[in-house]
Amino acid sequence: MDTVATLRAFNRTWGRRSGVLDESFLGTGRAYGSARLLFEIEKPVTVRDLRTRLGLDSGYVSRLLRGLQREGLVDVSPDPEDRRRRVVSLTAAGRRARGDLDDRSEGLARGLLAELSPRLADELGQVLGRADLLMRAATVTFEVVDPAGPDARTAVGAYLDELDRRFPSGFDAHEADHDADAMGGATGRFLVARSDGDVVACGGVQTLADGVGEIKRMWVHPDWRGAGLARRMLGRLEQEVAGLGHRVVRLDTNDTLVEALSLYRSAGYREIERYNDNPYARHWFEKRLTGSRAR
Repeated sequence: MDTVATLRAFNRTWGRRSGVLDESFLGTGRAYGSARLLFEIEKPVTVRDLRTRLGLDSGYVSRLLRGLQREGLVDVSPDPEDRRRRVVSLTAAGRRARGDLDDRSEGLARGLLAELSPRLADELGQVLGRADLLMRAATVTFEVVDPAGPDARTAVGAYLDELDRRFPSGFDAHEADHDADAMGGATGRFLVARSDGDVVACGGVQTLADGVGEIKRMWVHPDWRGAGLARRMLGRLEQEVAGLGHRVVRLDTNDTLVEALSLYRSAGYREIERYNDNPYARHWFEKRLTGSRAR
């Protein structure tokens, strides 16, 4: 199967049948860009977050917002917490317009499904759900952030909560702040993966010794598992280890985390003797970086 051709064909098919090419999207009197922006303003949101979520440049978003303002659908005002930012919120008319848009969109979807048998409609739903996940996974962005910043702390908090649920004896997170210190500055890095502005995966690296780095706190949101994001994050973290000048990367894990064990082994890591005093570790791995991943 030519996957590229299939994807292009689907884009054309959906474009024709979803109304995105119409001057009046779903009969609302607005082009798709304005309607899509309106749909994203379910609650007050900064202009910057809108741009990030939709992947649009500031000039285009500003033009769309001015159009919605002229219709009386949105208010744009300075953020009380930081007046350099602008916050967009729906007016009463905007909430009605958004509700109408939602109803029309659902009506289109129900109309398409009504032409299929229940079995085929269910099959389409499953296929599209999987396609949606993979499309979003293919377009995540990776960013180095402050390991003590809000994005990193939120992601690590979710990771530690999961460990506490999965480990038979629970997990004591009192060392987490110490780890954050080691994953910053000149000897460490902390990465997050974002989709539509939301953090969906994270991981950090720190220096163990001259030429040796360690991967820590690697986590993928449960809703995103099975889409190859963990392997991509692992590869990015290995690049960061190499960027710090190391040729060897190590990591540890618990035998409860069977997915992690499978990933590391398939990615070329070999088990070694214990190299740290992590009380929760049951397996220790090492990999020698070669080629473009080592300097």
